[in-house]
Amino acid sequence: MHTVVERELELKLVLSPERSIPVPALLSYRTDDPYAVHITFHIGSDHPVNWTFARELLVEGVFRACGHGDVRVWPTKVAGRSVVLMALSSPDGDALLEAPAAQVSAWLERTLRAVPPGSEAEQLGIDDGLAELLAPTPGCHDELWLCDPWPSDESKDGE
Repeated sequence: MHTVVERELELKLVLSPERSIPVPALLSYRTDDPYAVHITFHIGSDHPVNWTFARELLVEGVFRACGHGDVRVWPTKVAGRSVVLMALSSPDGDALLEAPAAQVSAWLERTLRAVPPGSEAEQLGIDDGLAELLAPTPGCHDELWLCDPWPSDESKDGE
């Protein structure tokens, strides 16, 4: 059974140092996708904007600047409030979003309780899947692997 950890909150889209607009967002974490966090921005259009990036990036970004390229995250203070800034870049444009640090941290704590750091691979069942894939099949003989499963054009009737 998979767990989903969600949190609705209002972010601010920073347009300039003096101006920002509110953006409702949904933070989502799923134990069946344990390395990722998902953020859905409701921007007043028919289609919300979805971003997915490493949970580890957001966890680190609450404490120190991190990331490069499309997603960068860092903590700061704005008017005496602790916030987390997220700079997102895509071919469609760039956005600087401000999130309340306490709310993001509380949500991240819930994700870390659901899947502790370092245990993400266990959620995916990769080791079990590999063991099953590599296990010998009962009744299967090695000599079957030596046979050509596709007869050549020169043989008659599959000989």
